[in-house]
Amino acid sequence: MTRVRIPPWLFAIPVLFLSQITAGAAPERSEADAERDVTSKPFEVLAFMGLEPGWQVIDFFAGNGYYSEVLSHAVGPEGKVYLHNNQAYMGFADKLSERVADNRLPNVEVYVREIEDFDLRSNSLDMAILVMTYHDVYFTQQGWTVTADPLFNTIRRILKPGGVLAIVDHHAAANTGNAHAQNLHRIDAEFAKGDIAGRGFEFVGATDILENPDDDLSVTVFDPAVRGRTSRFVYKFIKSE
Repeated sequence: MTRVRIPPWLFAIPVLFLSQITAGAAPERSEADAERDVTSKPFEVLAFMGLEPGWQVIDFFAGNGYYSEVLSHAVGPEGKVYLHNNQAYMGFADKLSERVADNRLPNVEVYVREIEDFDLRSNSLDMAILVMTYHDVYFTQQGWTVTADPLFNTIRRILKPGGVLAIVDHHAAANTGNAHAQNLHRIDAEFAKGDIAGRGFEFVGATDILENPDDDLSVTVFDPAVRGRTSRFVYKFIKSE
């Protein structure tokens, strides 16, 4: 697997910059979010992705908007974040109204749409991010209708040429393809890389900052023994010209 190994000193400046922006702009950031930072490392992830102030970003299937809030302060007042959910994912957004109450994240737009109903302008966004949700395009259940082709066609349409596609997802065992998306909510990292690259996105690199060698890849990500501490791959793609 091709990887971009990021030395700690290279992370230091952008991570400090992003974390200071977030802390300074949102001193009321919740204790639960701060606790999740320890294992999700959003500042490091976004530094790796090259996020810049002023960017227009969409957080796909954002649920309660944990990542959307970090993005909001990182892109600053000149940027914008679309906090996306479809109707199925609104079932995971029970605390979303609290996060966006009283216009506390003024550059965030709650964007509830099915993938086929997006009205965002073509070639308008700098980044699209899917955090632990890419595997869901290979998940089937009554009421869940998102599949890979419509999702990635939409992402290609709305991203600018050279725009960043950021993927974070739970590792499955090697050589299992998408077989464990259904029962374990995991997906094989090499399968993911090839799948996404085959849809018009250039693979730029990966970082191992969220990998956990103690994760039991044979259990569901909701197992109490690993929940919140799964081993995750972090991939950066750009929209091909």
